[in-house]
Amino acid sequence: MRIQYRAVGRDVGRILQIVASMLLVSILIAVVYGEFYAVPAFAASALIVAGLGIGLARAFRSAPEIGKLEAMVTAATAWGAVGLFGGLPFVLVAWTIAADPYPAWANTPQLTETVATFRHPVNAVFESVSGFTSTGLTMATVEEDLPSSLQWWRSFTEWIGGVGVIVLTVAILARPGSGSLTLYQSEARSEKIHPSIVSTVTEIWKIYLGITIAGIALFFAVGMPLWDAINHAMTGISTGGFSVHADSIGHYGSPLIEYAVIPLMVAGSIAFPIHYLLLKGEIRNFYADIQTRWIFIWFSAGSIGLTALLWVSDQYATVEETFRIALFQFVSATSNAGFGTTTLGSGTEQVWTAGPILLLCVGMLTGAAAGSTVGGLKLIRVLILLKGTVWQIRSVFVPDSAVRHLHLGDRTLGQTQVEREFTEAAVVFVLWILFLMLGIAVFLWTLSSAYPLEYVIFEVMSAQSTVGLDTGITGPDMPMAAKIILLFNMWVGRLEIIPVAVLLGAILQRIDLYT
Repeated sequence: MRIQYRAVGRDVGRILQIVASMLLVSILIAVVYGEFYAVPAFAASALIVAGLGIGLARAFRSAPEIGKLEAMVTAATAWGAVGLFGGLPFVLVAWTIAADPYPAWANTPQLTETVATFRHPVNAVFESVSGFTSTGLTMATVEEDLPSSLQWWRSFTEWIGGVGVIVLTVAILARPGSGSLTLYQSEARSEKIHPSIVSTVTEIWKIYLGITIAGIALFFAVGMPLWDAINHAMTGISTGGFSVHADSIGHYGSPLIEYAVIPLMVAGSIAFPIHYLLLKGEIRNFYADIQTRWIFIWFSAGSIGLTALLWVSDQYATVEETFRIALFQFVSATSNAGFGTTTLGSGTEQVWTAGPILLLCVGMLTGAAAGSTVGGLKLIRVLILLKGTVWQIRSVFVPDSAVRHLHLGDRTLGQTQVEREFTEAAVVFVLWILFLMLGIAVFLWTLSSAYPLEYVIFEVMSAQSTVGLDTGITGPDMPMAAKIILLFNMWVGRLEIIPVAVLLGAILQRIDLYT
């Protein structure tokens, strides 16, 4: 089937216009915090992105409506483009501070090592891709040294990326007959709250904003400064994990704050249609919905298991501290939030042993609910794979003429539907593991052999599951090949494999390397 590239260009242009609007909004933050030297950098970034976006949208405005194939290519291309252009403020602000071309009233600060890191375009793009994919891995060594405008931009990219730039585009720019549903589904979403897809995404944004505001109020109430509360609420509900402190949530040394962050990470793990039903008073969905039920089961079982492993290794002083750290880290990993309260590893120096690290890897792999802001495989796919495998094995022991069904929550699946959903989940799982192995192979090739193997696996898994926890490997001193492969893993993980595979297939077909 031939791809309508004009339609792809038009919709990518529309999505870039949304990113330009985000950049314009961020100018206000620079002004409020007196960082006038950053205003031209954000303004120039907005003009560049808006110019390209408007140019593409107008050049291809007569393109036909998109189909599923074009939507997949659009999703993969758009997520790559927003990550690339989202790095502009980091580069321009860093070079502005280095050059210091403005008078004293612009309040240009001294160039710190952390900001200087972003003079390199790859580091800037890495930070942007990590933000928009709501991953949270960072090139910033000391987040406190970043200007407030860049701290905001990091949090803003994660907040938008948590729900998705395509979802925002559908909410703002969609029109009847614009292929909104197809574009919406290309971002690995199928849930609908209302019959109209535009009404659905509008409702999602209302819920998302409401939970964010509630998170800000909660964090402020338990002792976070207001600026910290705003940023952490944005990156918490988006399950992104960027922080304004190098030690993340551990910076505060407050068990109360740590316990307060957990409910927001859990909220980010629950599908938006379930949030909608809960807000309408249908509380039974906490246990009636299969994904939500398994979120609490998995979070509880994983936290208890991690507590036992850490206690046996005599990692922390008290049972309460061990449980609190285990609960926080397992929820953070499995919700893909990426906040931290303790050091997991220090590069070549081992802190956590292989057992706890690999248990967190399992949590990162599964993720939480489909239809939420998390990455990973999603619990529903894991359940389909497990139940489907048992179903397939049992089929050997029943006659071919038997009529068989599979119960999955409140759904009853016939044989054809089971085979279709099982095949889809299996394909995603196999491709997921292949891309993960590719990342691990590049890491083993480029990094020193002194890094523990479990730390290497953890780092790549954290990128591909869009988590953001690290063991001290990710940073500006990484080899270039390692940075590039993590960029790829974050991009693949956010799009859940298939759109990227479709785009790569389209490229190979275009250059006559694939038929």
